[in-house]
Amino acid sequence: MLNQLDKIKIVEAIEPQAGASISGYCLSMKNILKMLIVVQITQAASNTVAITIEQSTAVAKTSHTAITQVVPIWSNLDTDTSDVLTKRTNAVSYTTDAGVNEKIVVFEVDASKLDTGYDCINVLTGASSSANITSALYICELRYSGADLDAD
Repeated sequence: MLNQLDKIKIVEAIEPQAGASISGYCLSMKNILKMLIVVQITQAASNTVAITIEQSTAVAKTSHTAITQVVPIWSNLDTDTSDVLTKRTNAVSYTTDAGVNEKIVVFEVDASKLDTGYDCINVLTGASSSANITSALYICELRYSGADLDAD
């Protein structure tokens, strides 16, 4: 992977922010083969954090709806004690446990698995405690070197 960094782009999906429902940056997948959505959570209060992935027909979040095809999900629910990601059941969403820990949740989204007519993705979180801080990155595998991610 590191020898092909010209085919990888990293985009901030959610800048670090507290507690409320968050709708992340919407990104076109027209020039993306696959994407890892990496969500980091500093869970300082025992409120769970629900994470969903939406698809839409444009980056303006036109006709947005939750993805319907399950995707692989991994998580580490206590990054202070381990660096191991645990494979979870494939699904269209994931909710953290209530443990007060630093967490990482990773979704793998294949552009070819989006519903017909949908080619944009964004990550969302449900409302949680204002003490919980969430951020997210899109790590994109491009179809070809230097591909434009803003194409809609």
